[in-house]
Amino acid sequence: MSKHRLRPALTGLSVLLLATSLTGCFAAGTDQAAGPGTDSGRIKLAMLQPPRSGLSPLSDDAFKLSRWKTAETLVELDELGEAQPALATEWQQTGPASWSFTLRKGVGFHDGTAMTAAEVAASLTAAAQASPKPRILDGVELTAEAGDSNSVTITTATPDPLLPQRLSSPQLAILAASAYGEGGVVSPVNAGTGPYRLVSVDGTSSARLDRFDGYWGPQAEAAGVDVQFVPDGTARAAALRTGDADIVEAIPVGQVAQIDPALVHEVPMPRTNTLYLNTASGPFADPAVRAAARAATDAGTIVDRVYEGRADQAAGLLGPALPWAAEQRNSADYAAALATRAAATAVPGTPIRLGTFTDRAELPEVAVQLEQQLEAAGFVVEQDVREYQHIEADALAGKFDAFILSRATVLDSGDPVAYLYSDFSCAGSFNISQFCDPAVDAALAKAAGIPAGPERRAAISAAESLILARDAAVPLLHERVIQGESTRVGGVERDPRERALVTSRTRIAGSTGTAG
Repeated sequence: MSKHRLRPALTGLSVLLLATSLTGCFAAGTDQAAGPGTDSGRIKLAMLQPPRSGLSPLSDDAFKLSRWKTAETLVELDELGEAQPALATEWQQTGPASWSFTLRKGVGFHDGTAMTAAEVAASLTAAAQASPKPRILDGVELTAEAGDSNSVTITTATPDPLLPQRLSSPQLAILAASAYGEGGVVSPVNAGTGPYRLVSVDGTSSARLDRFDGYWGPQAEAAGVDVQFVPDGTARAAALRTGDADIVEAIPVGQVAQIDPALVHEVPMPRTNTLYLNTASGPFADPAVRAAARAATDAGTIVDRVYEGRADQAAGLLGPALPWAAEQRNSADYAAALATRAAATAVPGTPIRLGTFTDRAELPEVAVQLEQQLEAAGFVVEQDVREYQHIEADALAGKFDAFILSRATVLDSGDPVAYLYSDFSCAGSFNISQFCDPAVDAALAKAAGIPAGPERRAAISAAESLILARDAAVPLLHERVIQGESTRVGGVERDPRERALVTSRTRIAGSTGTAG
């Protein structure tokens, strides 16, 4: 019989109390911003996950800074994943492993200092020397040096054909010198270059941003952004229904029926819900046992019962956001790799510890479905479900036999190699499977060295096939995020890469706080 450590279900009273608390927090932020009797024109944003690392741009918290448009990078990606100018206006490759970037003139930091080549180089150096490194730099040795007053030279230990795309990662944002403290501590408060200035952060509860009038680009149309971190999906949905939030991240599928359809927007995501199997210790160190878990998994049932059809069943690690991935799986080489999978063995009474987290409301339900499927195959499942901030360290330390994770696959460079390196290379910084295979490392190294195009895509597909052949992970489904937007807000980004949300164009209808 399985054991569970789940939070009790929310009662109607507790949901009401959560929504009331959220209302009070947003109201307090608005009043403080506007002063008595003033229409503030501020955006109220309810976000899914609280900061994990004090909003350090060297962590996954960087994507919050990007979605708030407070920290910016040298380049950004267009819809096709091509590099476009941002804080750098142009760039050229000056040698096999070196590039020169020309900086935009007239850019100022939120603390009043000017962006210089020295500070740009210092920001990139801090990221390159961080421990652990930002995942976009997994497998990359990078140095940055100021050239003249308006250019920076970036050199990598080996040729990196995707360096411009890599520099678009929010984890390589450019911050003022004042952001960098002793001991590697980085604080983005009052230190970015975007149209919104991060004024304050209240731990894992809230953040406040104000319009930055010295922005180098188009002025923000809203006066500011009041952010609340609301891990509970029911409370986020309630905030949208009641009008207590203007923008809501990740509305749980089970809450959609209770919301006006006009407020709900589905965004297909390059995000895969995956069952990671611990290949280093425990029962799944045996490839035949991993094969048994794969054979027991019925992803179609999970899509139907948990996601109500609002997801795509996975055929691999890379989903519909990368249309070429499905075509590559039709190759003879891909099929030959999968043919080397171990045969499943019988697993009567094999105990396994299955972990996941509550921040994405569907994942505990996925765990229940997987428990039933695995136990039907003979496993004995013990579940451990917590908030992400309380479970991540244990997951990375290999303390689970299996772990369910919702993982972005092209989050950083617009290319999946960084994700595959991070999760499945021997030195990967997010290797929950504790997986290490020289053949996979060699395949990833080959893919990383090829310029963007058909040959690179084929190499990525070859690496994916090897990972799946080893059953290091069982891809379940590709998610669609459900984003909520109130009727009073406009110009909200619906970004599959989860980099953009609030921009200069995001506005409150009829606001008197709009900039010219």
